[in-house]
Amino acid sequence: MCAFLFPSITILCPFWYISRVSICDPKIIPFGRDVRENDDGSRYSVFCGKRLVGGRTLSVACRKLFISGIAIDLDILCLVGRGLLHVQKSTNERSILVEVDPHLAFQKKMQEKQRRKLMILYATQTGNALDAAERLARQADRRACPVTLLSIHQYDPSMLSLEEAVIFVVSTTGQGDTPDSMKVFWKFLLQRNLSNSWLKGVLYAVFGLGDSGYPKYNFVAKKLDKRLMDLGGTAIVERGLGDDQHPSGYEGSLDPWMSSLWRMLNTVKPEFFPNGLDVVIQDTVLIDQPKVQITYHNIENVESHFSTASDLTCHNIQIGSARSVHPGKSSSDGSRPDCFLKMVKNHPLTRLNRGRDVRHIEFEFVSHAIEYDVGDVLEILPGQDLAAVDSFIRRCNLDPDSFISVNPRELDDCSAHGSKVSVKLRTFVELTMDVASASPRRYFFEVMSFFATAEHEIERLKYFASPEGRDDLYQYNQKERRTVLEVLEDFPSVQMPFEWLVQLVPPLKTRAFSISSSQLAHPNQVHLTVNVVSWTTPYQRKKKGLCSSWLAALDPQDEVYIPAWFHKGSLPKPSPSLPLILVGPGTGCAPFRGFVEERALQSKTNPTAPIIFFFGCRNEDGDYLYRDFWLSHSQNTGVLSEALGGGFYVAFSRDQPQKVYVQHKIREQSQRIWNLLAEGAAVYIAGSSTKMPTDVTSAFEEIVSKENEVSRDAAIRWIKALEKSGKYHIEAWS
Repeated sequence: MCAFLFPSITILCPFWYISRVSICDPKIIPFGRDVRENDDGSRYSVFCGKRLVGGRTLSVACRKLFISGIAIDLDILCLVGRGLLHVQKSTNERSILVEVDPHLAFQKKMQEKQRRKLMILYATQTGNALDAAERLARQADRRACPVTLLSIHQYDPSMLSLEEAVIFVVSTTGQGDTPDSMKVFWKFLLQRNLSNSWLKGVLYAVFGLGDSGYPKYNFVAKKLDKRLMDLGGTAIVERGLGDDQHPSGYEGSLDPWMSSLWRMLNTVKPEFFPNGLDVVIQDTVLIDQPKVQITYHNIENVESHFSTASDLTCHNIQIGSARSVHPGKSSSDGSRPDCFLKMVKNHPLTRLNRGRDVRHIEFEFVSHAIEYDVGDVLEILPGQDLAAVDSFIRRCNLDPDSFISVNPRELDDCSAHGSKVSVKLRTFVELTMDVASASPRRYFFEVMSFFATAEHEIERLKYFASPEGRDDLYQYNQKERRTVLEVLEDFPSVQMPFEWLVQLVPPLKTRAFSISSSQLAHPNQVHLTVNVVSWTTPYQRKKKGLCSSWLAALDPQDEVYIPAWFHKGSLPKPSPSLPLILVGPGTGCAPFRGFVEERALQSKTNPTAPIIFFFGCRNEDGDYLYRDFWLSHSQNTGVLSEALGGGFYVAFSRDQPQKVYVQHKIREQSQRIWNLLAEGAAVYIAGSSTKMPTDVTSAFEEIVSKENEVSRDAAIRWIKALEKSGKYHIEAWS
């Protein structure tokens, strides 16, 4: 027998009759029941704490669960851990007995309804929505407003109708796509059985993060706002739309939107602000504890973790351990790499001294091959400048050789967990903290002000963190792309604890690239087309992209194992019988190199549909990427040859006085394009997100209008219908 003791709870049962015991302390987490099967075929019930407002939940799986006295609804079950449930061993010692005092439970439930919390839910893909949501939560805290902050994947959407006020902070990814963490929530909201009064009485507000350079700017926030309204919700304020293109980024819209939010919320729910809207708690009360805690380990006890592991396995474990607990990790992250790659070719595609550096890079699988399709995306964890990592460690007075584990200070859900394997501090910094590439957020400057000792630095940091200093901070920080290391060196009196640095230094993010090869043609390889990013800041400081410059500098002769992850992209693999119209200027041609490779192989054994490909670059002799490859497949009976119904057309934008882009070449082939579209062809577009996707789409709309003899509005609807049918795809990047 074993006993589990918690406040007001004692559970006694045989160890072998417990299939799951877990403790969690979530802010908002629903009670659920799951029926599971044992090895012998018998079944048992699991009552698992998923929703709870304060207190602790104990989840126990056992053969049976007896609930005496009254019929217990799900809300009453949520009261376990608050002294409202009495749990004891059953007489048959094969179950537990739960008894409820319904009068006490009802009183407690009514008291909690009188003091509801403001719910803030965020859906992030890169971390920006989390930053904005945390800022909202801090602002609420400082006004004594009770608040709960959760990733949307941690929240049970069925409980939304019970909330009083919910703030949504959501990002838009790709071409109007929903963040991975929001997909389940959004699917629930689209259920047909939800009435238009389901959210009656529920107040809500939506703030979106997007990039106006993309055609579907803030599409997720817009459709969420509309759906909440359709379900009967009441908007507190008009939705806010943060724009990466704004001089101050999304904060340019967040600041005024947040002011309106608090003002209107105070009007309709003054009980949320017991001290009044203008009474703000001093920051010194709120900046006492970071979200993470660091545990330092004895080196002798750590070594044994890896004593029997190979170098590659050890590296995999370290990466997974370090990245799984970093605060910047999103719900969908795979902490451990899918595989490791080794570079075998690093070939320049552009001429030197022509202003651009584009590389064709080939990798071989080192650990094991991963199956991928054309159109898929490869994510790479870049290596940091080791000298910069060492400088950061010295600047922060850290011991690079100490072994640490990082754990959340408060577990927000049952799935939260800390690092199971300790790692060397230097390794943790190198693998998870972007110290010499990304710029810190505004909150970083605010926290720095508490750990500075020089008065002039304190004053400057507080100014940067204030609404009045937002534009100056943008000029100093974002516009100059100042790194964490550079900022710390500019404020030498600041000595931040490592816990705060782990929380606030931007996470080292993987970089995504469209795969430019077919696995049919290269079974043990994957190829990328990489534009090496570099630019000059307004103060004439030379900057370069972390991942692209790191890849460009790698020598295939070096034994460097590169952590990699494979994902589905926005360009689905086409059937060999599907006619294709491809548009890929610049490095947008990358995925279509794989498309053409694959169809060329397929055509050797079976008939295939034609491909028309439109490519664009600046100069024929400067950045004509993969010239020989395209030309070889456009001649004789190649898959791009006109003889087989295909075609290859190039726009050189700078080789003549009048600029020529891919959309001009598309219009020149109006009749051929319409014929293919009428035959059921699919359109694939890839490349820069600036004006290209919009201009190309406009060209297709003109062709449909002209060749089909319909109005422009009808042509627009025709293209939208093509998109809905899964035959018009765009993958664009900024």
